[in-house]
Amino acid sequence: MPRVGLTPAAVVGHALELIDEEGPEALTLAAVATRAGVATPSLYKHVSGGLAELRRLIAVRITEELAEQLATAVLGRSRDEAVEALMAAYLDYAGRHPRRYAALPQAPQEDEELRYAAGRLVGVILAVLRGYGLEGPEAIHAARTVRSMAHGFASLCTGGAFQLAEDLTVTRQRLVRVLTEGLRAWPAP
Repeated sequence: MPRVGLTPAAVVGHALELIDEEGPEALTLAAVATRAGVATPSLYKHVSGGLAELRRLIAVRITEELAEQLATAVLGRSRDEAVEALMAAYLDYAGRHPRRYAALPQAPQEDEELRYAAGRLVGVILAVLRGYGLEGPEAIHAARTVRSMAHGFASLCTGGAFQLAEDLTVTRQRLVRVLTEGLRAWPAP
């Protein structure tokens, strides 16, 4: 019988705590079971597909969290203000959860739930881009540009790549300015 209070969502919560503290490479069923206060075989009552299923559920949760943070940030904003809010929210999420961010899949596998969450995340970006009149293929190219800039800067920051003394906040502001100026000059669809 499953432990009272332990659910698949709670197991994912324990796994995310582990990832936040020790990194994605520390994720094992035994480590999650220890955090949950159960024997490792007991996890299969909540995550029947084992470690692969747990990784899938983690990917869905992280993608949903990021999509929600972006959607909240851009609500009621448009154009440059929305892009600035989106980039700030994206980089904030990665900065607050660097190890969790490292576990974020950049390409959804053939998994309906993960594809839905990823679609929501990309949908937020596409909604922002509509403020620039971008639709169809041009919106896709622009969304890829936004994701590349956000992910690249976030990955470099969380990986400790920027070691020089200059303030990263200034770099971040200039990155956003380059992006918004580029979107304003984007070729019309």
